[in-house]
Amino acid sequence: MAVSVNVLDTLTERGFIAQQTEGEGLREYLSKPSSCYIGFDPTADSLHIGSMVPIMALAQMQRHGHRPVVLVGGGTGMIGDPSGRTEMRKMLAVEQIAGNVAALKAQLSRYLDFGPGKAMMVNNADWLLNIGYIEFLRDFGRHFSVNRMLAAESYKMRLEAGLSFIEFNYMLLQAYDFNYLSEKYQCMLQMGGNDQWGNIVAGIDLIRRKQGKEAYAITFPLLTTASGGKMGKTASGAVWLSAEKTIPYDFYQYWINTDDRDVERFLKLYTFLPIEEIRAIEGLEGQELNACKTVLAYEATALTHGIEAAVGAYEAAGSVFGQRTIPEDLLPSSGIPRKAGEEARAVPTTRVDRSRLEEGIPAFELFAEVGLCESKSAARRLIQQGGAYVNEVRVKVFDERIGVEFLGETGMLLKAGKKKVHRILEGK
Repeated sequence: MAVSVNVLDTLTERGFIAQQTEGEGLREYLSKPSSCYIGFDPTADSLHIGSMVPIMALAQMQRHGHRPVVLVGGGTGMIGDPSGRTEMRKMLAVEQIAGNVAALKAQLSRYLDFGPGKAMMVNNADWLLNIGYIEFLRDFGRHFSVNRMLAAESYKMRLEAGLSFIEFNYMLLQAYDFNYLSEKYQCMLQMGGNDQWGNIVAGIDLIRRKQGKEAYAITFPLLTTASGGKMGKTASGAVWLSAEKTIPYDFYQYWINTDDRDVERFLKLYTFLPIEEIRAIEGLEGQELNACKTVLAYEATALTHGIEAAVGAYEAAGSVFGQRTIPEDLLPSSGIPRKAGEEARAVPTTRVDRSRLEEGIPAFELFAEVGLCESKSAARRLIQQGGAYVNEVRVKVFDERIGVEFLGETGMLLKAGKKKVHRILEGK
């Protein structure tokens, strides 16, 4: 049975594709329900925003009737992919990798349906850890040209700094994965970041040599923001998909702070809103464009953390910064609430014992303690530069004592600059 709309067209118009295999073979493959896979190395117990493009691509595949295969690199994770790296990755213990694998499946379930006959997750440790080395060299290693491997982008960056032999094997193992999945699950399409092109093509060549079949590749652009920053990086570090590592409110605020030039592009990549609605916002400015950022933030947060967390972040942001009015005809398919509630439950909050507040806490110490500044010296600089506020009033002296007189019905609100906020409540 043919799929209604070829997902290749959707991925193209939404900006997912950097490179793809030539010819009509890929389009024909995707004209009927098929399998595709992307690999994720379990180097941590959470992915971050930089992984959302491949995740959303898999979700688009599933919505178009295809079967996503998520490969977690329990085997390759013990080596580490040299792609895009200037130094060798840290080796992880087997137990740590297993824990990370379990955490990633739970996280990806927010975006993909892993029910019976739906998306599936496989761990390449299941087949790679039992490979006989001599057998592997005889049956697979002989199909790889060292000259071609050294010319791959994934190795070029590491050659000057020093490429270890263990990392040199990564391309072979990734190609082996592709061959294994094509044989076992008839999965003939691998997708990944554009830095993976050489590794994916190596798998295509291996499948052609071993099976006499044609396989396909799609790679995604390595995204940066319009200002040149790395996607998902902030001054305080990575923006994680885990609520424990990056709370939903901070996740929401990351999207609110999107550069004006990125709004339309990010709506196409990071939401499922209809492409026709997104195209209609082209040329918007000012408050209307800010409203679009609110929709982007809400939709991305709802996908990652659920609707309740997204509503909480939306309402909390409104209570702190003022609620943005979202016109009914602006991106109408969004699930964003058109009326905000009053509860600011998603603002980062710390409870401070009343005895400390009665004594008063020096402002620079309090800002550092709650994490608005990295250190006390950074908090001093912030206050001296006029960027610290308590209940919207600028703090003028770095050691001004902040105490109970600042508490209102909803506590007191600390702000570092215009965008970082923290609420103080009385109590332990």
